[in-house]
Formats: sequence, C-alpha cells, structure tokens
Amino acid sequence: MSPRTPQTPETTASTERAEPTEIRRPARPASTVTGLFAACHPLPATAVTLFSAALAAAAGRSLPGAAVTVGAVAAGQLSVGWCNDRADLRRDLATGRRDKPLVAGTASAAAVTRAAAVALLLCVPLSLAGGLLAGAVHLVGVAAAWGYNLRLKGTAASWAPYALAFGLLPAFVTLGLPGAPWPPPWLTAAAALLGAGAHFANVLPDIEDDLATGVVGLPQRLGVRRSAAAAALLVLGSTAALVAGPPGRVTAYGWGLLAATAAALLLAARRPAGRLPFLTTMAVAAADVVLLLVELRP
Repeated sequence: MSPRTPQTPETTASTERAEPTEIRRPARPASTVTGLFAACHPLPATAVTLFSAALAAAAGRSLPGAAVTVGAVAAGQLSVGWCNDRADLRRDLATGRRDKPLVAGTASAAAVTRAAAVALLLCVPLSLAGGLLAGAVHLVGVAAAWGYNLRLKGTAASWAPYALAFGLLPAFVTLGLPGAPWPPPWLTAAAALLGAGAHFANVLPDIEDDLATGVVGLPQRLGVRRSAAAAALLVLGSTAALVAGPPGRVTAYGWGLLAATAAALLLAARRPAGRLPFLTTMAVAAADVVLLLVELRP
C-alpha cells in the first residue's frame, strides 16, 4: 500500500453493470450523513489535518493563518477521501466490500460525488487565502491525490502522488509565513518518506482484492511481504530524517523515538496483511509531530 492477470474487458464491463439496486435508492438523511462521514476516510483525513495544524503551530503561524491552513487541508482531504470511494465503487462492488458506505447503501454515489466536488471547490479559495505561492503548492498536492484516485493507483507510480502531496505539505505551511520561506530539506524529505510509507501500509489489507479487480500499483506488484518491508523502511527513514536533519545534537527524545519506531515497525511487519502496519504508521506520525513541535518551535 507477483501480480495476477487483470480482468478482461468483458469481465470489467459486466462488473460495471452489476451495480445493485440499493446503491441507486435514495438514502435517508441521517444515514447519508453517517455514510458520507465513513466515505471520507476519516482516520487518515483527521491525521493529515492534525499534522498540518501541528506544523502551523511549530512554524509560528498566527491563529488566523493557522485556521486557514487547517481549513484548506481539511477540505482537500475530504475531497480526496470522497473521490477515492467514488472512484473505487465498481471494484468495491465486485469484491463485496460491505464495509464501504457506497456498497452498503448508507450513502449514494450522487451524494458522494457532490460532496467531493463541494469540498474541492472550498479547498481552492482556502488554499489561496494563505498566499498565491502557498496555495498553488497545496493545490498541486491535492491534484496529485486526485490523480492517484483516478489514474495512478493502478500503475507502478502509485507511490509518487503520496510522496509529492505529503512532501509539499510543509511548504504550504511555511510559504504562508512572512517572507514566504521554503521548509528545510530534511522536513520535506521526512514528509515525503512518511507519505510513501503510508501508501504501502494502507494498501496491505486490500492487495488480494486489488489484484482480483486489476489494480496493479507498486505495492500489488511487490506483494504483501515486500510491501510491508518497504512501508517499514520508508517510515523509519522519515523518522530518521526528523531526528538527524535539524542542526544541533540529537535529543534524548529523538533517539528514543527512533528506537521505538524501529521496534514498532518490526512488530507490525509480523502481521503484514492486516491493519496493524497502517495503524502503526499513524502512531509513528503522531510521535513525529511531538518531535516537530520541539524542533520547529520559533
């Protein structure tokens, strides 16, 4: 997050026509709200939004500036999450993913499409409110995430949109400061490595289903065990960049974080097919945020 042969056009066409009646029926308002919440991928959306808030605080953004930054990131993440579930609908139907709101019928395809469009439209002015260059950088990251959903997910370059979008997030925060400074290279590298690692970890539970429906991104090509190893190495590299990148001596917290990250990733790699690697990645990211608050404080 070795490939099987993708579906034939005839199989894909029949799958696309196999959309159950329950998806087309209007959902009740309460059910739609619940379904839309689940379809936005709330855990990663919340994690990335909180990460941007921590970056803004560590970089010394003013309260209004931080609020605009967080709002733009939240809108972008919502649009990406809803776009992802809508783009995956036919594949989710083919594999019987009843945990997905669109398959379960708790949200309609039309509602998710509208929600994604509205969130994306909100993301544009919120991003540009932080400055023209900062806004353009953030919108490039959001466009990369949409590109993953709509095309790159099934290619060997599936990791690239994650690395690009995460790598640009610190720049979106710092370019909104007076003088529009770019972030230090070690911070950009750490964010990009974390994004790529999150991609491999997130895909792990779905590799078999993805292969069955013809999705052959880089994790699917590598297989579960090698993708789990790639996720662990990328996330560990991200933490190492955060620990060793800033000038000055490495703090005790930094050394402890590096050791704890290595141990946690080693344990998670023993169960590569489940959600543990992704949840471990989220936990490491939270610990990294604490380090950032110390390293980047004004």
